[in-house]
Amino acid sequence: MSTTTTISPAETGALEERELLAWRGLLRVHASLSKALDQQLEREHGLPLTSYEVLLYLAEADGRKMRMCDLAASVILSRSGLTRLVDRLERDGLLVRESCASDARGAFAKLTPAGEEKLIAARATHLAGVRSLFLGHLSPEELDVLGGIWARVLPGAKGAAGDDCGC
Repeated sequence: MSTTTTISPAETGALEERELLAWRGLLRVHASLSKALDQQLEREHGLPLTSYEVLLYLAEADGRKMRMCDLAASVILSRSGLTRLVDRLERDGLLVRESCASDARGAFAKLTPAGEEKLIAARATHLAGVRSLFLGHLSPEELDVLGGIWARVLPGAKGAAGDDCGC
């Protein structure tokens, strides 16, 4: 005769149903939105979403340039992943690398005029996609709540990642 024992989520450390729905929902929504936005930008401008984000961060940065490690942290890529992406963007003439005067190992990525033109052309597509695929489904109050949630959660996640870099 066999007996089955039910172990509660608290005993195993497993997520409770509401926690699981919230976590998986975040992951699915992020993946789905990223994929849809990537397809729109690629189709209309030949520019993948991660490339768009790199150009956007550079456009917003002081002097239109950022340290490579800071740029990697901003677009949530590994340093090697960013290096490969920057290689492609540099080949396409959308950015250039500049050396760092205070650290010979460090480098900056700097937006070129061609990169700025590409960003300007793609921006309307990206913003329209963000609005139609995400923001348009939420009320102003829900946007406020969601913005507050991200503001509470993000500092702990960033601190765990260790975002410090050299030059």
